[in-house]
Amino acid sequence: MEATREHEPCRLGDQVTSDVRLCLSNNEGRSEFFYCHSSILTEKSKFFAEKLSSPYSATFVEINCSKLDYDHHVKLLELLYLPCESHLGFYGSVKSALGILQVAIAFHCEEITHSCVQYLEAIPWDDKEEEEIMEAASKLGPVAMPILARIQPVDFTVAKSVFVSAFRFATSTAGPCPPFGEELKSSAQEQIEFMLREDEDMPLITVDDEVKSVVKKGLAFMFSSFESKLSSLLNESDLASETAEADILEGLSDIDWMSNILLKMELMKDFVSTWAETSESILGIIEDQKLKSVMWGLKLKLIEVCGKVLEAVGYGNVILPAVFRVQILKLWLPYIRKMKPLLDSKSDEEAIFPYKMDEDLCQSIEGAIVSFVLALPSNDQADILADWMKAEQAKYPDLTEAFEIWCYRTKSAKRRLTEAVDEVDNAPISL
Repeated sequence: MEATREHEPCRLGDQVTSDVRLCLSNNEGRSEFFYCHSSILTEKSKFFAEKLSSPYSATFVEINCSKLDYDHHVKLLELLYLPCESHLGFYGSVKSALGILQVAIAFHCEEITHSCVQYLEAIPWDDKEEEEIMEAASKLGPVAMPILARIQPVDFTVAKSVFVSAFRFATSTAGPCPPFGEELKSSAQEQIEFMLREDEDMPLITVDDEVKSVVKKGLAFMFSSFESKLSSLLNESDLASETAEADILEGLSDIDWMSNILLKMELMKDFVSTWAETSESILGIIEDQKLKSVMWGLKLKLIEVCGKVLEAVGYGNVILPAVFRVQILKLWLPYIRKMKPLLDSKSDEEAIFPYKMDEDLCQSIEGAIVSFVLALPSNDQADILADWMKAEQAKYPDLTEAFEIWCYRTKSAKRRLTEAVDEVDNAPISL
């Protein structure tokens, strides 16, 4: 019988074979005794090996711990008696493994420390658990580095690769979205904005020439695709179809999103230039007689996107030659002047008509146009103001401020010219 017992594995709490008594005490006076085996403790813990080597604690060890980590100490003792391959199935949760890990490090239990790290590195975390792990890891030192691998800063090349892939998906330049891809496309657009955002943290992506090249190709593709879809509208048999408008609106919304991205990347000039190049074609289609009484959502969205172009140029964020600035304004000002009263009228006729220029949009476009006009050569200003005052819809946009400043500048310029001529005429002639 004794021979059989000698070959049985040691079990925690077995008083018959135990040669060490361990007392766990917490700061509330709770004490619990555990019957242990020196062979197990010294083999798997350098802390216990050192303790039990002293003649004063060869058979009795007292450990003080807090109430919060009392259970973690008990679980560590249980793990000491388990084979290493059973550790990963023992932990059960992030909280448990994290608590045991801290005790294992304190007691220099290398096997348990390794299995805790392996478990925490592999298991999913929620937001709260991630915060707890980061807080604990800051105190644990290098041993915790593998756990934090998933939240370490990535190499720039890797981040750029993810950005480029996400951008191509968000702009459909890698091919049409699969049936389930719309949600992923929206997510890609959101995360691209997040990567470029400048807040208290550094932007995730640095915009280099390669990134700019990919983005510019995406911009050209989006405008080309939008023009193509817009042209196909004229061949549609049912122009009142919500499906037809939704498809073309999606393309224009993507262009709108692109304007926000290019602003963050300091590439808004490329957007404005492409908008100017395609404006005549876009307006030629949208003002076709076939679309006269349909596609109100699309017509309003065009004004919204155009408003961003007018703001960028009008307030000097994008620098273009005067000839291009005049072209943009002479194309889009008549369209805006015509559409504003039409949308207002439709809104008055139909209480549920959703496509109306709200007050903020009206004010932002009006302010941008005034600034836009005042930065043009005076003769071009005169042409635009004269045309504005002839129109039946001179009410919007209100260019009164631009008109008054033009009058003042013109009179001042004439006075300066007259004074300069007089000075030349009165200058003494020396022979």
